[in-house]
Amino acid sequence: MRTAVALVGALALSLATGCAKGGAAGSGGNTVTYWLWDANQMPAYQACAKGFEKENPGLKVKITQMGWADYWTKLTASFIAGTEPDVFTDHIQKFGQFADLNVLEPLDDLNIDDSAYQAGLAANWTGQDGHRYGAPKDWDTVALFYNQKMVKEAGLTAEQLDNLAWNPKDGGTFEEAIAHLTVDRNGKRGDEKGFDKNNVKVYGMATGGAGDGDGQTTWSPFVASAGWHYTDKARWGTKYQYDSKTFQSVVDWYFGLAKKGYLAPFTDYTEGANPANAQVASGKAATSFDGAWMISTYYGTKGLDVGTAPTPVGPTGKRATMMNGLADSITKNARNKEGAKKWVRYLASNECQKTVGSYGIVFPATPDGTRAAVAAYEKKGIDVSAFTEPVTDKKNSATFSFPITDYAADVYALMHPAMQDVFANGAPVSDLTKTNDQINLILGQ
Repeated sequence: MRTAVALVGALALSLATGCAKGGAAGSGGNTVTYWLWDANQMPAYQACAKGFEKENPGLKVKITQMGWADYWTKLTASFIAGTEPDVFTDHIQKFGQFADLNVLEPLDDLNIDDSAYQAGLAANWTGQDGHRYGAPKDWDTVALFYNQKMVKEAGLTAEQLDNLAWNPKDGGTFEEAIAHLTVDRNGKRGDEKGFDKNNVKVYGMATGGAGDGDGQTTWSPFVASAGWHYTDKARWGTKYQYDSKTFQSVVDWYFGLAKKGYLAPFTDYTEGANPANAQVASGKAATSFDGAWMISTYYGTKGLDVGTAPTPVGPTGKRATMMNGLADSITKNARNKEGAKKWVRYLASNECQKTVGSYGIVFPATPDGTRAAVAAYEKKGIDVSAFTEPVTDKKNSATFSFPITDYAADVYALMHPAMQDVFANGAPVSDLTKTNDQINLILGQ
């Protein structure tokens, strides 16, 4: 959710020179400051804050929300200036470097029970030093959103979209569907004779950009269902595998969909300005891969009748989706550390998670919280099974995590332009081998 931005370098330099000392500003003995980035979640966490304050007389929670890009910039700056919040929503690709820089407070004394949350969520927040740095908050998976009107006009059914399969040789039934949903300016579909790939009116699939080093809502469902893994170990890998023939062949096929005219080109995507959901909402694309955190956005778009389907089955015989989970972390220099620990313990509690789930915005980390969210979505008439079934159906589905390694910011800094060069400029996928070597050289330091 939410691709990491390479901002930690300046923080590392400042901490190394001793610039970020002292307690966090803006909080005192009676107030706990809490930062998050998702405006849609504000009401839910304000409700949790009321419940917390009722249980903890005299303590107040001050919640600050800011946009994704600003969030990480301001958080990094706050560590440098010594004005960090007591508690903040953390991302899996960030916490490793934050922990290494000693700006996070270990949460071992909160006695987080891994089994109380969806499998795998809690374990991801244990650092290489064995300490916990995040309390499980929520989780998400990826699925295919589609314009139901366009699907119907193309003569396709929801059942067909629910059972798509793909392979890197001919794309399978997935590519057939995406091609058929593509329409040029003369009304020719992508699988019809005379289709003009240079003058497309509706792309079969929206673009989510080049995917950087994780490809969460772009190529990740395909490389994973082909049997590829980001690193040599599930957590704290020491070697990336972007040089894999499997990875490179899948990425070559995926971006090849744009060359055929089925996938919206890189130029149609502007980070923060024209994401995949905007392409679908404007009628420029019939489908898009996106995360569960976008469910309310798609279904809340006026004039758009949207449906969802699971990711397609790959060569391994399974469908695959990234399962990411956010957590709440406490800053090392939190001014109200005692209050912060009480707040994080409450945030991770079943009580708060059920409250959050009742708003139908995200899937909370506890099973009861997830059930509350599913029920809330159902009341809105939204079927979220494309997102939830991969988590429970281990026979037919595989979930995987963001790559968890050291030097995540450096990996991003190298993979961001390298993947864009492949997608936007047609650079050969074999160039990623050199990038992989550079990344592994850094990890081997």
